Amino acid sequence: QADSDSLAYVIYTSGSTGQPKGVAVEQRQAVSFLTGMQMQFPLEEDDIIMMKTSFSFDASVWQLFWWTLSGASAYLLPSGWEKDPALMVKAIREEGVTTAHFIPAMLNSFLDQAEIEAPRSLKRVFAGGEPLAPHTAARFASLLPETSLVHGYGPTEATVDAAFYACDPELDKDRLRLPIGKPVPGARLYVLDPHLAVQPVGVAGELYIAGAGVARGYLNRPELTEERFLDDPFYPDERMYKTGDLARWLPDGQVEFLGRLDDQVKIRGYRIEPGEIEAVLRSIEGVREAAVTVRTESGEAELCAYAEGLGRNEVRKQLEALLPGYMIPAHIIEMEQWPVTPSGKLDRKALPAPDGAADRETYTAPRNLTEMKLSQLWEEVLKSGPVGIHDNFFDRGGHSLKATALVSRIAKEFGVQVPLKDVF
Repeated sequence: QADSDSLAYVIYTSGSTGQPKGVAVEQRQAVSFLTGMQMQFPLEEDDIIMMKTSFSFDASVWQLFWWTLSGASAYLLPSGWEKDPALMVKAIREEGVTTAHFIPAMLNSFLDQAEIEAPRSLKRVFAGGEPLAPHTAARFASLLPETSLVHGYGPTEATVDAAFYACDPELDKDRLRLPIGKPVPGARLYVLDPHLAVQPVGVAGELYIAGAGVARGYLNRPELTEERFLDDPFYPDERMYKTGDLARWLPDGQVEFLGRLDDQVKIRGYRIEPGEIEAVLRSIEGVREAAVTVRTESGEAELCAYAEGLGRNEVRKQLEALLPGYMIPAHIIEMEQWPVTPSGKLDRKALPAPDGAADRETYTAPRNLTEMKLSQLWEEVLKSGPVGIHDNFFDRGGHSLKATALVSRIAKEFGVQVPLKDVF
């Protein structure tokens, strides 16, 4: 006979390692989350939730069951419509949907359609799965001023969402990142240093989640469960989940997500957080969505940025005014559509390599022997495909160390010492 400790479901998540692992969630954890949502965002009998998320993704849990706590209703969006913003808006308008969920990349497409025909029945929209850009939140507020936008955060291991932030256009207009908010009822958030000591307000540390929503563990993975589900040092006989996320408390009591700890990389000796660059990209006027990855195709680690809504040259110009030189991505690729995983998150492994036409100017071949030799030297140093005579050294992935190597090769090939400052 089932009781509160019985298994409710298992959802597989790849996490940062890429190896799927089944997260085992018990009845009591699922119920705690759902009742917490009802406490924070009370549904009424006339509310209608749009069910559009695959049950392999944990956002489906509240879409499937939350309405049952209040006598509300659920509308099952026809299969395939979740990929078409026009059909989604049509369904929301015709069915009177009041509550919906979008990943940030799809939210932008939804807003494009909302400009044509605003779905006025919507009371609240939840956005999660990836960080939500402040510009997207501001655009949402201008198009749907009567609809609340909620930024959600939570790994599957903490039962769907562990924190929510209700966006505020006035407070958010000057933010570089939107907070992930405060813990849901029954949950606790800790920001700790490597020794599990509490970090002060404003100081980054690893985010841990404790409380009623912490899952049973990983299915048939006892060692991994022991590694990630730890004893709570502040509440005896309770556990906490080690997220691997970098975060900090803000003075107003909100938590700010800063990126993944395992995403930290060293580029030419500098320790860099790609998530920090993503946040700056999303803060640029005109950039609708952004991502930053690390590529090693050329034999050394290089930052590669992806941006939607603004040309790469303008993106680079803006970044140069906002970031130190070592944090400027070697490649910037313009995006129109984003690859997503079956669970709706950005599929970073499917992002295009930086050698495509979107990452460079139109190729113009060398016109004489000198230009041909120089082009070959650039190619040897940059290791990023054919070099045309109008290509920019730094746009193609060049930096100070590569510039020094180029100057040395020019001196050897031509017997001419070009000052390094001339390259810059």
